[in-house]
Amino acid sequence: MRPSLNNIRMRNKMLIIYFLCVFLPLLIISFIFYYMTTNNMKDQIIEDSTRAMEQVKNEFAKEVEGTMEISSLFYTDHLLNEVIDTKYIHPAAYIGAYDGYLRRILNAYSPVYNAVGEITIYVDNPTLLYSGGVNMIDERVKENGWYQQIVSNRWSQPIIVRTGDGDTVRTFSIIRRMDSFYSQNNYQKILKIDMKMSSIKQIFSNLNLQGSTYLLDDNGLIQYTTDSSIDIEKDPVAFNTIESSDDQIEFRTKYTMTNDLNGWSIVTRATKEEVFKEVHQSRNFIILITIINTLLPTCIIIWVTRSLNVRIIRILKHMKRVKNQHFDIIKEDHSQDEIGQLTEEFNRMTLQIANLINDVYVADIQKKDLEIQRRNAQLNALQSQINPHFLFNALETIRMRSIMKDEKETAHIIQNMAKIFRNSLIWKRDMITLKEELDFIHCFLEIQRYRFGDKLNYTVRVEESLYKFLIPKMSVLTFVENASIHGIEPLKSGGRIEVDIKRDRNDLIFLIQDNGPGMEREKIERLYSYIKDEEEMGERVGIQNVIYRLKLYFGTRFELVIDSYPEGGTQIMLRIPLEE
Repeated sequence: MRPSLNNIRMRNKMLIIYFLCVFLPLLIISFIFYYMTTNNMKDQIIEDSTRAMEQVKNEFAKEVEGTMEISSLFYTDHLLNEVIDTKYIHPAAYIGAYDGYLRRILNAYSPVYNAVGEITIYVDNPTLLYSGGVNMIDERVKENGWYQQIVSNRWSQPIIVRTGDGDTVRTFSIIRRMDSFYSQNNYQKILKIDMKMSSIKQIFSNLNLQGSTYLLDDNGLIQYTTDSSIDIEKDPVAFNTIESSDDQIEFRTKYTMTNDLNGWSIVTRATKEEVFKEVHQSRNFIILITIINTLLPTCIIIWVTRSLNVRIIRILKHMKRVKNQHFDIIKEDHSQDEIGQLTEEFNRMTLQIANLINDVYVADIQKKDLEIQRRNAQLNALQSQINPHFLFNALETIRMRSIMKDEKETAHIIQNMAKIFRNSLIWKRDMITLKEELDFIHCFLEIQRYRFGDKLNYTVRVEESLYKFLIPKMSVLTFVENASIHGIEPLKSGGRIEVDIKRDRNDLIFLIQDNGPGMEREKIERLYSYIKDEEEMGERVGIQNVIYRLKLYFGTRFELVIDSYPEGGTQIMLRIPLEE
């Protein structure tokens, strides 16, 4: 036997729907979203970090290259080399040469290049005055590491080294031998250009990375670092001696294809917690959103499930009580959903069953039978008021006498009157076709024209497609009669009656209009009161009769509108349901 959902309780069905359609898809989507988001963010952070290190590498190389260019200008300056390589007999001659050219050259580049600090030329020419950027190569200078390093270099290429005061190394310097011109090599000449450490610190401080950054030379020694725990101002520190942990991430970029910094590199070490801090924040946000997205549907599902389950169980309990002949209704607030409607129908059914058991059903049938008899009696009373049988016989006798005397017009009018009374006598059908009603109206209006002569003109407009529809017998004729008697009769001439019949969706609309003296507002209100009046039929005639019959046939489904005012004529609009 296959398992069926029909055997599972509704609450468990709702839980199945919740777990399969809400909870599990939400967890899967949240996991996929978290996985993709964190990976994308990690890749983006690594890419941004690499790009930031490349930017720092390029900026530092740019500053070094600018300093190197200045050293090349000094190296190839023939006049400069001549000034410091000349043997002066009198100090005044050197002062003149210094003021004339050397001073300007030594002070010309610092304002232009931000990274250039102090420019110093070291020379062993004893005839110079050592000041203003020109220093003597003495024993103290020869003890410096940068001097020993440039002297031991066989080539004239500049070198970049860390320099400082005494044992303290504070800045970077470009060191170069000035031996470009063979004829001007009487003395040893060395150019030393110090770079501004503030500019270098600013370059590395712009690196938007957590952790510590290291500038390594081609030997792997730390030349600069943002790690305050490492002291590189006295003794150089090898980078491979710096301990690293497993939770650290290392970013490295290396200088290649350069004449000045070949083999140098920039390394940044940071903990994963620092690098991926934003990823962790994003993770916490996703977890929070997942919890909210889980709790909110859960609360809604529980609320909706309880609304369904509790009320269905309540209905089931009351149905079991009905089985034991306890006809208790369910007492709860009125609700518009299906269970609320089911509850209302259950209450109604319970009350009906109880009433049936108490013989109320039989009494109700008797009451309805009496009501039908009463309506039939009222209809018969209405019909009896418009069925004077003796008048038909008398009119027929007069018509025959008129024909015998060759009074054809009179005979025609009497024939119309006889037709009206004949149809009123034969009241087998209370609903007649519109065409039959129009025949009555034409007969009546011909009689009235015979009576009033040229005083009355009339027009009847109707489509033949409407002839087949049924209306209450003589319902429209009564309004035409009222227009003739109360509208046209008081006039001396120019009387006109217009009857328009048309269809509006599922209704027939009758417009009966005359140009008579109109009606007072009090009379109009009195006619409207007949629609609301619930009294018995009595001796009602004319429009009262028609209104009462329309109420019996259509209840509240018909509409009567009277538009009239003194000396302005009257228009009656009657709307009744369409029936074939």
